[in-house]
Amino acid sequence: MVVAISVIFFFIILRFTVTLFNFISNPKLPRIGTRYADLVSVLIPARNEQGNIISLLQSIHQQDYNNYEVIILDDESTDDTYNICLAFAADHPKFKVIKGGGLPKGWIGKNYACHQLAQKAKGSYLLFLDADETVSNGLINSAVHRMHLRGLGLLSLFTNQEMKTIGELTVVPLMHYVLINLLPLRLIYLVKKQASVAAASGQFMLFDAAAYHHNQWHKLVKNKVVEDVEIMKTIKAYGYNGEGLLANRMITCRMYTGYTEALNGFSKNFMAAFNYSIPMFLIYLTLLIGGPLLIFSTGSLQLISFMVSLIVLSRIMVSFLSGQNALLNVLLHPLQMLNLLVIGIKSIQKHLTKTTEWKGRKV
Repeated sequence: MVVAISVIFFFIILRFTVTLFNFISNPKLPRIGTRYADLVSVLIPARNEQGNIISLLQSIHQQDYNNYEVIILDDESTDDTYNICLAFAADHPKFKVIKGGGLPKGWIGKNYACHQLAQKAKGSYLLFLDADETVSNGLINSAVHRMHLRGLGLLSLFTNQEMKTIGELTVVPLMHYVLINLLPLRLIYLVKKQASVAAASGQFMLFDAAAYHHNQWHKLVKNKVVEDVEIMKTIKAYGYNGEGLLANRMITCRMYTGYTEALNGFSKNFMAAFNYSIPMFLIYLTLLIGGPLLIFSTGSLQLISFMVSLIVLSRIMVSFLSGQNALLNVLLHPLQMLNLLVIGIKSIQKHLTKTTEWKGRKV
């Protein structure tokens, strides 16, 4: 019992230390006033996004960055995505929409859509965005500055999340919680050529175009479900600089529109953080969820108070970094942990049975 409690507290303190490092180092994209004029190709893969994509297109049009082109690829949508984008492009000359080709064998849908988009792009930088986002002034200029400053092959941003239902509030915050608890984000850039220290978000991927065209990053990971992380690993392994930062409220996304969709969405890629190792994943879930239950079972007020203090402080720091409501995340923490267990079980089941689906396609 003493050994188990010691292991649990080591795990809790280690995660608290990582969170504290992230909080102190504040790994957010800085807002920059210096103006850049590099041509940026904004590339948007879209599949059945008729309810989301106009908000993104309007927000790009309102950006304070002038030298850009926007290419939207309709990825075999069954709704009105293509016609909506076509109508918008007709009134905005910097925007155009193309039809994607049929999905070749061995490719994941989004990866092939991004690969096709890159072939059409003319920019010095290639910016891939998801269709369910909105961007704010300063985003593109600040990101281009970062590419120049760091000499990056890839800059990826973890976007601020918009949540409108209680179901989303009990699931979506887990993304930032797990990320900021597990990985000191500054190390993605500082630790060179180490693919093991890598994280990225497909919601914002800004590439140096020359390096992209030379290496064809999406083609290299064409069959990977979590292509964003795999690309960051590959870029670092190839000797390029990569960086992952928090979006600093310059880009927001409503990933999912309800509880069930959020559970299914997270379960398709959650194991990627553990390199699809089921034993490692189970150990993590056991320590994260079972560990606190064991501490509560001791009845020791001192141990329980210490544990709860570390967890609450961690939730507060993560919430401030991710632009979320700290009080809500603290109050909903037990429900979020229960949902994390559900996601874990669903993720393992889908991985073993190879039944992961997204937007009507097996992945």
